[in-house]
Amino acid sequence: METVNKIPVKLLTMGDPAGIGAEAALKALMQLQSAAVVFVGDAEVLKEAAELTGIKLAISIVASPSAAVFENGVINLIDVGAVRGLAWQKRIPSAACGRASAEYINRAVDIILKGGASALVTAPISKEALLLGGINFPGHTEMLAALSGTQDYAMMLIGGQIRVILVTIHTALRNVPDLITKVKVLGAIRHANTAAYMLGINAPRIAVAGLNPHAGEAGMFGREEIEEVAPAVEAAQREGIPVTGPYPPDTIFHKANKGEVDIVVCMYHDQGLIPLKMAAFESSVNITIGLPFIRTSPGHGTAYDIAWRGTASGESTAEAIKMASTLRLPHVPRR
Repeated sequence: METVNKIPVKLLTMGDPAGIGAEAALKALMQLQSAAVVFVGDAEVLKEAAELTGIKLAISIVASPSAAVFENGVINLIDVGAVRGLAWQKRIPSAACGRASAEYINRAVDIILKGGASALVTAPISKEALLLGGINFPGHTEMLAALSGTQDYAMMLIGGQIRVILVTIHTALRNVPDLITKVKVLGAIRHANTAAYMLGINAPRIAVAGLNPHAGEAGMFGREEIEEVAPAVEAAQREGIPVTGPYPPDTIFHKANKGEVDIVVCMYHDQGLIPLKMAAFESSVNITIGLPFIRTSPGHGTAYDIAWRGTASGESTAEAIKMASTLRLPHVPRR
């Protein structure tokens, strides 16, 4: 496909103003120093976060990334003004902050799809705040897919030695078995292969976790592995994808943590995220596979309980910024 000349700047949406996004982003930028990042959010939120953390920075309001000038002690900001003049509250989900989060994302996606930036890093948002604000998406991933017209996508998280990609994302656990189909599992395996390319892993070792205890134990504890998961693995192998499984979920992560597996395809959200966050909660990174642009985010949420107290860590956001700089995109949109 044709390529688009993108400005080598990363956009960083500030996330829910009531959460830790602005504070964590500022700390991350101070840690990285030379990162070419343009914030997308609200000036008053960013200023207050800088005062809270004691970070001495001048905020330069820019109309677009092309107008940004990167100097020590200067933050470039596209000021959306979504909460300007509003009585928004800290540390709780609210309609005002939910709508603000969505406005930051909308603005950033519009810029990046027009070639105005090389990648998007997103600070955490609140699903409850989105709902209160009338934004009908269960999370960032689904919103970004809709805004970019992406039908086929997957959520991947990286933390320490563990990399996981999910077959199902934000759904009730009771729904998961019915959603585990050969088509969906095969799609996730293909996304894992794409992710390996994006990460520069030339000979990936992709492993698929089973859904049931002991990967079903030959059908004794469930037939999903026999009827859906194993056929998907076999189909992927016929396509030349280096994948094996399904493996018992309680053992495959031990191998991943030892570096014996590059990517684990997981059947549901917590199956993958519990071991990953146990290994690297402070530094985990979320990547959306399948979008027409690079997108990363810290692997944590809004953390309302510690927000606006000056104690939030910027480590995961810093890792997300660094990851966005190293990923390579398999294809880019025609514009």
